[in-house]
Amino acid sequence: MSTAGTGRPNRQAWREIDRVDPAKRPASERVADFHEIYSLLDEANVREQASRCLQCPQPSCQEGCPLANRIPEWLALAAEGRFLEAAEISRTTSNMPEICPRVCPQERLCEGACVLVGHAEPICIGAIEKFINEYALAHSEYPISCAVPNGGRVAVVGAGPGGLACADELSKLGYAVSVFESQLLSGGLLMFGIPAFKLEKAVVERRVNILKKQGVEFKMGVTVGTDISLAGLLSDHQAVFLGIGALKPKALDVPGAELKGVYQGLPFLAQKNAPISLGLAPLAVQGKRVVVLGGGDSAMDCLRTAVRCGAADTVCVYRRDLANMPGSRKEYANALEEGARFMFLTNPLALEGNAAGEVTAVRCVRMELGEPDASGRRKPRAVPGSEVTLPADLILIAYGFDPVPFPPTSDLSRIAVNEWGGTKTDGNQMTNVPGVFAGGDVVRGPSLVVHAVLDGRKAAAGIHRYLCGQASAPIAAPAPPG
Repeated sequence: MSTAGTGRPNRQAWREIDRVDPAKRPASERVADFHEIYSLLDEANVREQASRCLQCPQPSCQEGCPLANRIPEWLALAAEGRFLEAAEISRTTSNMPEICPRVCPQERLCEGACVLVGHAEPICIGAIEKFINEYALAHSEYPISCAVPNGGRVAVVGAGPGGLACADELSKLGYAVSVFESQLLSGGLLMFGIPAFKLEKAVVERRVNILKKQGVEFKMGVTVGTDISLAGLLSDHQAVFLGIGALKPKALDVPGAELKGVYQGLPFLAQKNAPISLGLAPLAVQGKRVVVLGGGDSAMDCLRTAVRCGAADTVCVYRRDLANMPGSRKEYANALEEGARFMFLTNPLALEGNAAGEVTAVRCVRMELGEPDASGRRKPRAVPGSEVTLPADLILIAYGFDPVPFPPTSDLSRIAVNEWGGTKTDGNQMTNVPGVFAGGDVVRGPSLVVHAVLDGRKAAAGIHRYLCGQASAPIAAPAPPG
């Protein structure tokens, strides 16, 4: 029996209490809509599950979290039913504590690092984090930080997770922050790329509205480099943060890639998930045989979205095996439950079409795993004589993304990039252009939401240090610790 709430931690609770995950809607029900599939844990389960934490002196879960979230602290408070205090602790290290638990692959981060792994199921950290923050949003006047203005002005380019995190941190320091976004809605891939069955759009809108109440200004439908120059931003602001993501899709380089019915995955996801019209040509999936190429989270999202759009068959083709697939195992399991199929160790060789130029099949070859590559993953190689043809009416390419090159005619081209187009930054997230900072996918390449949040936080701290060091900047120096 647990001693949650008694003030006496039971260090054997992990043995006595099984892990409980949030209830999940049946697959037959959830494939009919785009609503989130997981419910919240109830209060009793949250307290019991939080009591399973061993309160390690050197918490490996915290080390496994890119944000170094103070997980044991808020787990201890949650075990005592002090949910508002727990949420307050979680907000000190995360700008999106109700969003990250919905989209983070906890099995590869905090939960995967839990000391219980190998002995028992890890603590359900993500579910508890989601609960305490939803509880705080529902049961109290959510604290809005309205800092005393410090005289500084900063422009944030891009309203994705990195830009929103940077704007949040800077506004709390007293900066006047203006966010410039090319789309008409804030959120970036949170809004346009991640399906609503993982992250309801109202959750993103709620977070943006909190920033607006803090005084962050949003200028929508403005493309920096076209509608306004970098120099124009710097003339009105003392620093700029670039959080513009990496949205150049990796191409499918096989014969037949030009056939009708071959599409990139992100426009498909955006069209089916965005709460507004994006002016994209409609993609009909109903009754079609859909093949998704790739094995990452975008591929899982494409599969599950195609199922909800009425595809007759939905197959994922991936050149490595399940153990080497980068996509979330939880999302893989959900896709399987919802009717998607997987062909591992399979690689496309060519697309076949009919006389009308429409795709009809994918010709593939079976693969085997050879020696590890530079990243440590075993490199796939073709098995001679193992070709197989897979019927297809629609192909979705989900091979990932690269940063979009800065327009050569724009002064953004002053910013140094590396050999694959990623923006170069120093330890403070500053580029080679003084006062211009960057973070998230534009620096890292495609990565996790939590990494973009981390970069946005680091950049905000770097911007504050940079401006405090400028003799002409009327910025108050940081208060000494303590």
